[in-house]
Amino acid sequence: MLPWRRALRAAGLLRSAAAPRPGAARRARCGPGERPVGRGAALPEGPDLRHFLRGAAAGEPRPEPQPGSAPGTGKVYLETYGCQMNVNDTEIAWAILQKNGYARTKDLDEADVILLVTCSVREKAEQAIWNRLRHLKALKARRQQARLPLRIGILGCMAERLKEEILHREKLVDIVAGPDAYRDLPRLLDVAESGQQAANVLLSLDETYADILPVQTSAGGTTAFVSIMRGCDNMCSYCIVPFTRGRERSRPIASILQEVRMLSDQGVKEVTLLGQNVNSFRDLSEVQFQSAAAPVLSRGFSTVYKAKPGGLRFAHLLDQVSRIDPEMRIRFTSPHPKDFPDEASVLQLIQERHNICKQLHLPAQSGSTRVLKAMRRGYTREAYLELVHHVRECIPGVSLSSDFIAGFCGETEEDHQQTVSLLREVRYNVGFLFAYSMRQKTRAYHRLQDDVHADIKKRRLEELITVFREEAARANEAMVGQSQLVLVEGPSKRSISELCGRNDGNIKVVFPDAEVEDAAGCKALVRAQPGDYVLVKVTSASSQTLKGVLLCRTTLSRSAACH
Repeated sequence: MLPWRRALRAAGLLRSAAAPRPGAARRARCGPGERPVGRGAALPEGPDLRHFLRGAAAGEPRPEPQPGSAPGTGKVYLETYGCQMNVNDTEIAWAILQKNGYARTKDLDEADVILLVTCSVREKAEQAIWNRLRHLKALKARRQQARLPLRIGILGCMAERLKEEILHREKLVDIVAGPDAYRDLPRLLDVAESGQQAANVLLSLDETYADILPVQTSAGGTTAFVSIMRGCDNMCSYCIVPFTRGRERSRPIASILQEVRMLSDQGVKEVTLLGQNVNSFRDLSEVQFQSAAAPVLSRGFSTVYKAKPGGLRFAHLLDQVSRIDPEMRIRFTSPHPKDFPDEASVLQLIQERHNICKQLHLPAQSGSTRVLKAMRRGYTREAYLELVHHVRECIPGVSLSSDFIAGFCGETEEDHQQTVSLLREVRYNVGFLFAYSMRQKTRAYHRLQDDVHADIKKRRLEELITVFREEAARANEAMVGQSQLVLVEGPSKRSISELCGRNDGNIKVVFPDAEVEDAAGCKALVRAQPGDYVLVKVTSASSQTLKGVLLCRTTLSRSAACH
């Protein structure tokens, strides 16, 4: 071995060919509109090669990391903004840092590192981060006066979109890491320890963090989210996701099943399979998976990309996950309406398996065919409604949720009224409604005009919310008098004498915290605990919540057998 290679290996900086550094290959590639960090970015360099050679040649021992004592260690405070994907990213980032000697703190004042996991889907989300940074500026100034260094990092989608601005505005942020760069966090923090700024926002074509088991942070450990894929290829004209999270790629099914089994062993009772477009999942990790034919799209739907042959599909994954634990509920989000083919294998699984929730998210975005075309959604109003009817035929009693955007480019009052009528016709149980916020890099930014005035957007959004709540209240009122199976999550936020949880349709249910019989037949009364399944008879309903009386404690399998 050459002397310089021996010295590097002694310093722990060179890996054998059999164990390449995770993620090394991915940093050779950039996503759309991105360039490698450092090309024209004028970022300072870290320690050079001679620094490490000197230490290795002198035979200096490498000390074991002690939390809070050296570069690469310390206490980390994490804040998460935006969607559930960001919550999952927080868990991945923390798993990586924990392995590298960091400790976690919930006390901002004792943190050595503050990391904000950010969202870029709307301008309001980004503004929340800028406001938070202004508050952190004073904390950092006090730390500097006391000679107690504080490193601040921006992670996630906003880091990917606004790297240069984040680094240079007020010189407050020390590190910037995009969604595909979390493996690089320990190195970035080491560079920042020396007073330099550091960034990695390279997008990847293959990073899925499949080998990293996230450290679950959900309260009580009752529910968990499992990322099954990253990125998106749909290129809807309003959406920033393909530019902040990159191209679509799926985790190997084997790694997903391993994580779900681990969660089952830990007592988790509900898992949500997570991705930007989960029902286009395609595992290509094994050679024998390559020969499968491309799936047929839903009738009346189209894509901006060619059909993708090969790979194990979402129906196969859902089948395998649902078999792991009959007492674990399975949900998934977010699917795209186009990827529910006519043969409906996914829909059949939902109908047949007692532990796959009878709930679907079908993001419509608009009720106007003209606006849907401008959004590049790949379907008409009529095709979407046909899919809704098909879903309800396949899964009686299914709970539906959706996303809507008010005031998209060129939206007329007639277009808006068509969205209002779609809300009334479908009668969703859950809705996510927002005013349009134009994002740079998107097709709408380059090709369309954001020509709906802010006041009109606000008024239209308020109208959509009002109609949604009216219809959701009617849908939920239909459950009054029925018994609902509820997974207990914990105490109600409004009353310590009440518990809350969610039913199969993902609707919040509140009920008294009282002693109750167990359906297994034991005579002793019990109190429901987080993670228990209980039957609740619904006595009243609003657009967002069901209220009821506790009937008994039960199990998922026993409840399914009784119905």
